[in-house]
Amino acid sequence: MKPVVAIVGRPNVGKSTLFNRLSETKKVIVIDQPGATRDRNYADSNWNGKTFMIIDTGGFEPVTSERMLIQMREQTTLAIEEADAIIFLMDGQEGLTPADTEIAQILRKTRKPVFYTVNKIDSMKKEALAFDFYRLGIDQVYSISSQHGLGVGDLLDDVVEYLPEIPLEEDPEDRIRIAVIGKPNVGKSSLVNRILGYERTIVNPTPGTTRDAIDTAFDLSGRKYLFIDTAGIRKKSKVSQQLEKYSVLEAIKALSRCDIALMLIDAEEGVTDQDTKIAGLAYERGVACIIILNKWDLIEKDNSTIGAYVGRVKDSLKYLDFAPIISISALSGQRVTKVFDLINTVYDQYTQRTATSILNEKLADFTAKRPPPRYRNRPNKIHYATQISVKPPTFVFFVREPKGMHFSYERYLANRIHEELGFEHTPIRIVFRKKGKDRS
Repeated sequence: MKPVVAIVGRPNVGKSTLFNRLSETKKVIVIDQPGATRDRNYADSNWNGKTFMIIDTGGFEPVTSERMLIQMREQTTLAIEEADAIIFLMDGQEGLTPADTEIAQILRKTRKPVFYTVNKIDSMKKEALAFDFYRLGIDQVYSISSQHGLGVGDLLDDVVEYLPEIPLEEDPEDRIRIAVIGKPNVGKSSLVNRILGYERTIVNPTPGTTRDAIDTAFDLSGRKYLFIDTAGIRKKSKVSQQLEKYSVLEAIKALSRCDIALMLIDAEEGVTDQDTKIAGLAYERGVACIIILNKWDLIEKDNSTIGAYVGRVKDSLKYLDFAPIISISALSGQRVTKVFDLINTVYDQYTQRTATSILNEKLADFTAKRPPPRYRNRPNKIHYATQISVKPPTFVFFVREPKGMHFSYERYLANRIHEELGFEHTPIRIVFRKKGKDRS
């Protein structure tokens, strides 16, 4: 798993601006208003050849009775617990505040490397503003400008030196890596225990029992599997330091290193907004999915129940239309063994390669039935295509002008590949490149 760096500090000191600079994204909305960031945000970053995950947090108010600020503080506390290193950001223009001092006292108790950083030092004339922060009794203060990038490189040089090396994992080809994901209390641990045949993980009806991702190797009928049981991903606004120390970061980590996600849905509740968000995490990462309707034994049903239910699920999770759906009862074991048939089928497609000659024969049929849309009143011919990778299967189409390929046509090609080339139950990726240019 990648090391984690958390950015913490009072509201409106520039944490989100620094996060955006380190992640080279505009993921976080930055406005000049305290408390604009309420939840944690996550993104990958790289410096000096070392990859790590950064967490942007809401403003940390050590003492407050306002509910929103309390929740933001809890989010920040979770980020501190998850982090391998902490960037404590302060505002050079406002100077050292009592809240900064209280936060520093809290961070001293973590026994983790803390980088005391003074932001908004955007010129040499303002360097003197950073001297006041040595009153915290620290050896080094980093003066930076998140907005302009001044001093950020020197800060990162030291931060990455303290990050742990990523251990070498077992050959990913050796085992099919499966993350069991879903809201709290949908039966994830019960499913893993049923599959393994013993109480590998604690099962408790109280949401949030599982605190960490738990890996368990498992062999069946000559195939090797690795199950990753994750804690339930609850709505961020409901995360409480007292209720659960686990956070969504662990689920993101699990999805980042798995091949297949078993997406558990409580059949009694149906698909909720939170379910769609969790499934979206898997989709965004290109992970293969199997949708599991758990607690099916509690549903009153007739001959049309499953068909109608599956239809509602597909309608709610349109972007996972490739994912097979199965109804089970983890508690009684009903149809649990059939999950392995789906896992094997999905994994075989997830790792499948199509010969370039076969792909281009099919491409000729696809374009003959529906030619690509014209671009600037000229034909935008697809010259040829090739599959460049697996997990997920990724295809490159070489065209006259990539900008002219509309999303609807990309969807058309994806549907044809799903249906005619044996990728029915796996996500795929499509990339358009200009012919003769090695760029997307």
